[in-house]
Amino acid sequence: MKERLSILDTLNPDLGSTEMTLVNVILALVMFGVALGIKLETFKDVFRKPKSVIVGVLMQWVALPAVTLCVALALNAWITPMIALGMILVASCPGGNISNFMSSYAKGNIELSVSMTAITTAFAPIITPINFWLFGTLYCDITSLNNEIPTLVIPYNDMFEQILLLLGIPIVAGMLFAHYFPHATKRLMKPSQILSIILFMGMVVISFTKVVTALDGAERIVVALLITFAIVVIHNLCALSTGYFGAKLFRLPNADRRSMTIEVGIQNSGLGLILLFNENIFDPAIWDNNGGMLFITALWGVWHIVSGLSVATLFRRSKIAQ
Repeated sequence: MKERLSILDTLNPDLGSTEMTLVNVILALVMFGVALGIKLETFKDVFRKPKSVIVGVLMQWVALPAVTLCVALALNAWITPMIALGMILVASCPGGNISNFMSSYAKGNIELSVSMTAITTAFAPIITPINFWLFGTLYCDITSLNNEIPTLVIPYNDMFEQILLLLGIPIVAGMLFAHYFPHATKRLMKPSQILSIILFMGMVVISFTKVVTALDGAERIVVALLITFAIVVIHNLCALSTGYFGAKLFRLPNADRRSMTIEVGIQNSGLGLILLFNENIFDPAIWDNNGGMLFITALWGVWHIVSGLSVATLFRRSKIAQ
């Protein structure tokens, strides 16, 4: 299986300048839409009863990357290093904005969901590069005992700066807009959520299409897609389980468990794709075989919507018991 996946690692898909600009604009608009729902009042409520959100953020920032590292190590005999690092990159991204809609649909704690999304998104410029560097380096250090992969080189400063530009400005702009134009924000909230989902899917399609077209040969495409898809499903199942059992371990209310399950299982993989296509962060001279990372991240962006809606539907059909 590793030989099959190695085909992906040799790919060097690239977005043109026009496509890259379009994807950046899409991400900025999505983040602006997410920020419309981030209010200081939400954080005040969180601080009054902080247990659930503290547990949730720890599940997102610590437990998910740690579980991902364990899964990558367990699959190490069958997957390539770039597939593993792609999994770690996804786990290092903040929660996805569509998780708020899914949490509401699942009859979960929407305030908890919004708080987790707000906190993980607001601190993504700091946490994402740190987690990717930390857990990526741990993976490389452990597996390097077999001398199978090169030394991991991550330009932390460039990654931090890029995330700050992609997330920081849209988030601050969205929060300021919501603060100074509350009535307009109320009218924009629902349309922005729908638009965000459409734009997010468009961004994933653009990036995913670029990766797929880099492959030559129908059989290789099908085999690579099926294997990578299976890995994404396993990884996403572990993410959803981390949220659910983490909440259960700390004896959080049922509604909080629902939100935490979805929140930890839905990642902003679109951000991961943006970072991967940015040559200032993933320099082609160093990351010349990162096709596996791109494939994992792009497929995650499609699958977590399916899995998230499925889990939300199951929750919605069951009674909430404390």
